[in-house]
Amino acid sequence: MIAYVKGLLSTIEDDSIIIETSGIGYHVLCANPFHFQEFLNKEVKVHTYHYIREDNQSLFGFKKKEDKQLFAQLLNVSGIGPKGALAILGSVSVAEFVTAIEQEDEKYLTRFPGVGKKTARQMILDLKGKLIIWLPDEENEQTIFYQEDVTSKEKRERIEEALEALKALGYSEKELKTVRVELNQAKAGKVDDYVRQGLQMLMKS
Repeated sequence: MIAYVKGLLSTIEDDSIIIETSGIGYHVLCANPFHFQEFLNKEVKVHTYHYIREDNQSLFGFKKKEDKQLFAQLLNVSGIGPKGALAILGSVSVAEFVTAIEQEDEKYLTRFPGVGKKTARQMILDLKGKLIIWLPDEENEQTIFYQEDVTSKEKRERIEEALEALKALGYSEKELKTVRVELNQAKAGKVDDYVRQGLQMLMKS
């Protein structure tokens, strides 16, 4: 198994990144490839899940180890494949997903692409109680989104990066128009924060 890949991030594509190490370019599929934008042409370490089937071998990459671990857990759920697992990880944080599982919130879970009531119920049956280590600490449940001081230019650049990531997930310019306005009114945060908030807005619309 390939646990991680460390090397030069040479390319960012709509659904993947390419990391070059020792003369080999590893094609790594990602939920939100543009989350790695800051590492373009720099060294990066990406946690990977080596997906092996008789007719297919693929590498899936994650910025955080817990994302990789949740991906592996989702693959154990009947009805959830790699594409569906990536779509979930690209739409929500690990803590938010685990909270929905523990609260048996089927309505929330069916918002994810390809997840109907039957699959949502299966996820709850298979995963409830197994992911609680990732539940947020109530005493420290304050998001970084409202804590970072950045310039107006930096904020605009980060929002545009986030919108590019959302566009890569298939959302149209029309859908993103309202999101752009709301993100501009939000307080400063990182690109990942804007992507997550943008996805939450789109899922509610």
